[in-house]
Amino acid sequence: MAHLETYCRQIFKISLPVMALVITTVCTPAGQESEEQLVARAKGIHDRVITIDTHDDINPNNFTADRNYTMDLDTQVNLPKMESGGLDVSWMIVYVGQGDLTETGFDEAYTQAVAKFDAIHALTSEIAPDQIGLALTSNDVRRLAGEGKKVAMIGIENAYPVGMDINRVQEFAERGGRYMSLAHNGHSQLADSNTGEALDDWLHGGLSDLGREAVEEMNRWGIMIDLSHPSKEANLQTLDLSRAPVIASHSAARTLGDHSRNMDDEQLFALKENGGVIQTVAFRSYLRPDKDRSFDEAAQSVMREVAEERGFDLPEGGRRTMFMRMQTMDEQEREAFMQEYQEVQSTAEDRMASMEDMPEPVSVKDLVDHIDYLVDLIGLEHVGISSDFDGGGGVEGWNDASETFNVTLELVRRGYTEEQIEKLWSGNLLRVLDEVQRVASEIQNS
Repeated sequence: MAHLETYCRQIFKISLPVMALVITTVCTPAGQESEEQLVARAKGIHDRVITIDTHDDINPNNFTADRNYTMDLDTQVNLPKMESGGLDVSWMIVYVGQGDLTETGFDEAYTQAVAKFDAIHALTSEIAPDQIGLALTSNDVRRLAGEGKKVAMIGIENAYPVGMDINRVQEFAERGGRYMSLAHNGHSQLADSNTGEALDDWLHGGLSDLGREAVEEMNRWGIMIDLSHPSKEANLQTLDLSRAPVIASHSAARTLGDHSRNMDDEQLFALKENGGVIQTVAFRSYLRPDKDRSFDEAAQSVMREVAEERGFDLPEGGRRTMFMRMQTMDEQEREAFMQEYQEVQSTAEDRMASMEDMPEPVSVKDLVDHIDYLVDLIGLEHVGISSDFDGGGGVEGWNDASETFNVTLELVRRGYTEEQIEKLWSGNLLRVLDEVQRVASEIQNS
């Protein structure tokens, strides 16, 4: 036993409090680990690794003195939920929807972007600096996590707010942005969007000339380039141009989920060649469009039935329509709407639970199916995890940050080791960030 303890401490570098668990696991014959032991082992891994979710949308209204992430709001991400689920790092997103390619449109987008930058800085420097800090580097992440704090990082979804002023790339880096996509849902001044695929309608044929400049500028200022929303052609051109590895901050495998937001094998092999990483997203309709459609149709039918009984005006069009509608409400209206909606949802869920013919929802297992596929195709070093929480993301078992452990548990069930799980949750993404910042330093110094 003494020799085994020495071996474990040398190989796994773990502390004595968890030594008994490791020894028990090593001594348990293959296939005979009990459910209790498996869950305990998964919890130990989850506690030890740094968990990063690379895409969480925000609303500046939730970053005020009276309403903020120190409270367990109706958001999928906030500090109490992060603490409960063991989520260490949230990439909070400066998102601006695609608008007109005009000076007025660019100015309005810039104003919206700055408000979101300011909201994140307010959380980490004024509202809750003792609970969460802003990280700009991988060392910041590890330092803050070591101090027992949660970590915020900033991603920029849609470079539309850059406008025609390429110098704003540097400005956004100085404001703390550490990744940025060149387009969202709709063609930007920089790149075509994946949404052009439906009608074969393109604006630039990939990147615009300004978009090519933006790639150079992001390389220069240490911003990771995000491939999650631009078109396939724009992504392949970006991969050819970039001197640094890139990421797809919230995408899945198109082979398993046929959606233009997902990456096909050609893009994935190019991403591997580039040294980048795809952060597998827990978004129902991207993971299993067919399965989600069946469940959603059945669930919406039950929801409408319950809403009609209660006299509640349920928005048509599902979750995304509901999120869009909520954006137009003031705080009081939103709270009243959500309270009534949650009561309708709770009643509907109880009703669905008793229905024998209710379709199965998209779940954590489907998320890990995509992870398995990506690992097999391009290698574990190029795969990570994301949610798209508060932007439509979430699956059964990982519907908010409080359920983050369930992802680790499913990975353990599939046979992933602690070292592999650490890479999936954070190691691969932080490796890319380090390399992007190394390239930026090299460019600036030259």
